[in-house]
Amino acid sequence: MRLDDGAGPGGSGAADGRVPAGGGGSGEESFRGQVKDAVTPRSALLVLGVLALGVLFITSYAGAFHSPKPKDVPVGVLAPAQTRGELIDGLNGLPGSPLSARAVASRDAAVGRIRDRALDGALVVDARGSTDLLLVASGGGPSLSDAVRQVVTEAERTRGRNVRTVDVAPADREDARGLSSFYLVVGWCVGGYLCAAILAVSYGARPADPRRAVIRLAVLVLYAIALGVLGAVVIGPVLGALPGGVPALAALGALVVCAAGATTFAFQGMLGVLGIGMTVLVIVIAGNPSAGGAYPYPLLPPFWREIGPALIPGAGTWTVRSIAYFDGRAMTGPLLVLSAWAVGGAVLTLLFARVRASDAQRPV
Repeated sequence: MRLDDGAGPGGSGAADGRVPAGGGGSGEESFRGQVKDAVTPRSALLVLGVLALGVLFITSYAGAFHSPKPKDVPVGVLAPAQTRGELIDGLNGLPGSPLSARAVASRDAAVGRIRDRALDGALVVDARGSTDLLLVASGGGPSLSDAVRQVVTEAERTRGRNVRTVDVAPADREDARGLSSFYLVVGWCVGGYLCAAILAVSYGARPADPRRAVIRLAVLVLYAIALGVLGAVVIGPVLGALPGGVPALAALGALVVCAAGATTFAFQGMLGVLGIGMTVLVIVIAGNPSAGGAYPYPLLPPFWREIGPALIPGAGTWTVRSIAYFDGRAMTGPLLVLSAWAVGGAVLTLLFARVRASDAQRPV
């Protein structure tokens, strides 16, 4: 019978006696070679980058949410002239500076400024009785109106006074804790950057030329319109989770999706596949916890309170709440922020595509 060249149970694995790759030699050297083959230096760097993103995710979310405290919440005070100054000074001098009190001319003026989102509450002192009126707006975030009520009630108790609260812009009963606005914007942002990532990665991590970049941006716009409309329909007529007109929310949704998608294109054009990680850093890690969703800006620590209005999730969440609960007021600034991200991302996408095309045509 002919031997099977070492292929059988007792064979050496090769006719000429050589050891197959990974099949012999030093166990330590074999394992090291397998590791090098499985994990390239580029893969190792990417894994370290993902590790860093994970640590930043934990730091950002825990840092923003672990201990919310009101800080300089703008509130109005309507009180008799003889006690107004002392009351305002007392509210502004509370430990930790939770309130930033200022005088208002009348109750109607206080209500108007709350609905304009210039104030988060107003205390109206009853000169004839011992029960004062506190005006709040839970549509801007129930956690914020609750914090204002707690601080003012405690301050009034020390003065021997009671407080009756009136919500002049209440959150909808189906909008639990006022989070529907935030979740809607998160959905639009996720859809925007995932669409852009898929379009870019399909043919390489960077746009090959300006024409392809223009096509991708056009597809993003069509996708943004569709997701904006569908998101507005689902959050409103389908679920009843948020009031507000579908057309206004749909238009906002298209802008949010375009902003997130164009930003992703720009980061990918600049950094290649690492641009996806940069998008996650800006929108998810920095943007979501600072968006004012669970805790509006006055309840967030200083860093998150400052960056939130300048990022896509924060500008989007503020604008959705303005549409739903404040008759579309106080939206100019956030809409400019979203437009800047959308237009700036598109311009940078085209610029990086042009630069890449020029480099490709340059003779070696």
